[in-house]
Amino acid sequence: MTDHAHTSPANPADDLAAAFQIEGWPVRGRLVRLGETIDAILSAHDYPEPVAALLGEACALAALVGSSLKFEGRLIVQAQGDGPVRYVVADYDTQGHMRGYCRFDEAEVAAASQGFARPGARSLLGQGVFVMTLDRGPDFERTQGITPIEGESLSLAAEHYFQQSEQIPTKVRLSVGSITTDAGTGWRAGGALIQLIAGDEARGSTEEAWDRSRALFQTLGDDELLDPTITPETLLFRLFHEDGVRLEDARALVAQCRCSHARIAGMLTSFKAEERAEMVEADGKIRVTCEYCATVYALEPEEITVSEG
Repeated sequence: MTDHAHTSPANPADDLAAAFQIEGWPVRGRLVRLGETIDAILSAHDYPEPVAALLGEACALAALVGSSLKFEGRLIVQAQGDGPVRYVVADYDTQGHMRGYCRFDEAEVAAASQGFARPGARSLLGQGVFVMTLDRGPDFERTQGITPIEGESLSLAAEHYFQQSEQIPTKVRLSVGSITTDAGTGWRAGGALIQLIAGDEARGSTEEAWDRSRALFQTLGDDELLDPTITPETLLFRLFHEDGVRLEDARALVAQCRCSHARIAGMLTSFKAEERAEMVEADGKIRVTCEYCATVYALEPEEITVSEG
């Protein structure tokens, strides 16, 4: 894993993923705070508020899990179903780059949003599956875990995934909201995760410590996860102050799509010549919009022909 995305625990205080330990307790955790990074991802499209919130949760979850990877590569969190949101995907790589996208039916989302509460993952996705994919690059096969979408939130879907796929007791909190500060109004997201470290002969039973950790973790409020004036250290101290919680090195997070002019040209070579001819607009160019970041690429048909050879 490269080192250039690492910073000290105190800097940055935002757009970061960091591990934490509770001294003497068989519990490990991770914390994610997203400000400008998640605002850039969610603001790239005119998402309805519930859809933006779902994508924000997926991005926070991808950073929570992905930042623990011990190899170069990517973690892809996705969920798909038969509900108003057909598909949500969040992509994290081990340099701290993030992107995400939702595909949805606007009318169906509006119909599902008539109640007083923001519709959650199950209401938006319907019956479907939750998927985590590890991509270590072209020299390795992708590994993938798939579980049914359980519960109303992505937090519960993730907890179910860890229990079913890895048999690791896990608690997850995710929060997304639009926050107004002196700098203006923008999207923010936060996430926290704790996992039980299995007991052994030296450690003995870990059940009591896990029960206490879960009870403290449940007191974590959405406002605390989102408030930019609360530093990660302060947040963890509020939760576990009597237990000597220690925040480890933070990894900086940034919104950065993987699209490029060359990638788009390469993708277009998969179409037949007559199909590409139909894509040519009045000014002689083929235009493709990246579904993740909404960047529009204008290509000359000759560029694509050259890349085929």
